[in-house]
Amino acid sequence: MVLGASLVDLVVMATAKRLDSFGSGAAAGAKAGATMGVRVHVFLGDSMSGTGIGSLLVHLRTARGWSRQRVADEYNVVEGRHAKTGKEIGRYERETRIPVPYARRYLAQVFGIDVALLDQAVAISRGRRGSEAGPSKGEIAPLAQSAPGSGIRGGRLSEDAVRSAEFARFIGQRNADEVVVEQLDADVGRLLARTYVSHPLMEHYVEIKRLRDGVFELLRGRQHPRQTAELCLSASRLCGLFAHVCLDLGAYDSAATHARTARASAEAAGHEGMLAWVRAVESLIAYWTGQYERAARLAHEGRRHRASGSIRARLASLEARALAIVGDAAGALAALADAERAREAMSGRDEEPGVFDFPEAKQFAYAGTTLLAVGGQQHVQRAIGSAKTAIRLYRSADGDDQSVGDLFAAHLDLARGHLLLGDLDGTEEMLGFVLRSSPERMSASIVRRLTALGRELERPQYGGAAQAVHLRERLQYTAVRAPSPAAHSPESPT
Repeated sequence: MVLGASLVDLVVMATAKRLDSFGSGAAAGAKAGATMGVRVHVFLGDSMSGTGIGSLLVHLRTARGWSRQRVADEYNVVEGRHAKTGKEIGRYERETRIPVPYARRYLAQVFGIDVALLDQAVAISRGRRGSEAGPSKGEIAPLAQSAPGSGIRGGRLSEDAVRSAEFARFIGQRNADEVVVEQLDADVGRLLARTYVSHPLMEHYVEIKRLRDGVFELLRGRQHPRQTAELCLSASRLCGLFAHVCLDLGAYDSAATHARTARASAEAAGHEGMLAWVRAVESLIAYWTGQYERAARLAHEGRRHRASGSIRARLASLEARALAIVGDAAGALAALADAERAREAMSGRDEEPGVFDFPEAKQFAYAGTTLLAVGGQQHVQRAIGSAKTAIRLYRSADGDDQSVGDLFAAHLDLARGHLLLGDLDGTEEMLGFVLRSSPERMSASIVRRLTALGRELERPQYGGAAQAVHLRERLQYTAVRAPSPAAHSPESPT
């Protein structure tokens, strides 16, 4: 190592060395990445000696013109998983979390630099923390000499000092460090990845329970307040996942209990986005228990939280659907318009993937259900168009983004739309996808939709037509074949 060299000088020397070692052809892309290291040096200048990890990561990223999410995406490619988010990169840059050794190895690959440079930056950041924090964990500062004639005996002063030392050791006993919290965050992130919406929820049940119980146990111990907040956020997410599982199985009381714990944990973490998402889950529970006015109110309350991403579009869509059911057509249409504006105002993607995301396809599916409930030929036609768009968007998405539960719901909305227009042929065609699918993959909400559509086919306007009778029998047969809620592996609730 060159004495007196700044950290950024080391970046330049390391990347220049890599440039010399790169050939042509397959190494061209890596060579371009190394060139970016030189660009960082030019951009920063030579006055960055003593650079901490946060500042270094910011400059490495901005020199490439990347967003935090772009860094996370590149990291996920290198790691071969989909757990890292732009929010975590932001934590590294703000130094509210220090990247652990294995994370630094992947970050070094992302930026095309030597991992030792990141290690040195981490050492600088930790050194600053140590100097700001005063005595390190377990180390007690020397006791100041008392003034002559103060009247306080030295023995008593020593006794008090011992008590303080004991308390310092007590608060220094932590059951979770940065490595534990980061690994937990990665594990929860993996559960929330895109595969969550395309795979049966019960496939993840055992791991959700294991992680949730582990988080609860950690929270019963002691850790740094920042890590406590992060553990509370993980507890909220995991309880939210449990609420979704119970909701989809039709266990609404259990779902409500998990949701209340998720909300309490989100409040303890002070996380506005999670509080808004839990309100959406509570609105879903109210909706599927027939409390439509409460469902609309909960969704509206959720919109008051200062949350980014797609959650505002989700909450407005939930409010619209509930208002349509209670006959408030004007309110429902206004909420649908709010959802569209929230979607247009979105900047970037959601911080968390999977069930915490509200993709455009799902928004169109919700709009279709709402417009069918509003009623009238014009709105029914719009509903058919929305359901078709939802199906098209889901089918054009990656396999892991194709929510089978939402595809079922959109096809059932299409079938009902054709039924309301008196088109039994169209109804039968749209039902084909659902009736040919395995009933084991149908959630409680889908079974309820099948049953409701069967009842509609009993109405006098269909005059006992053979086609209507046949469709009703097929719907009833599929609903009966769906296993009991406690035994089946469902899709995400709709």
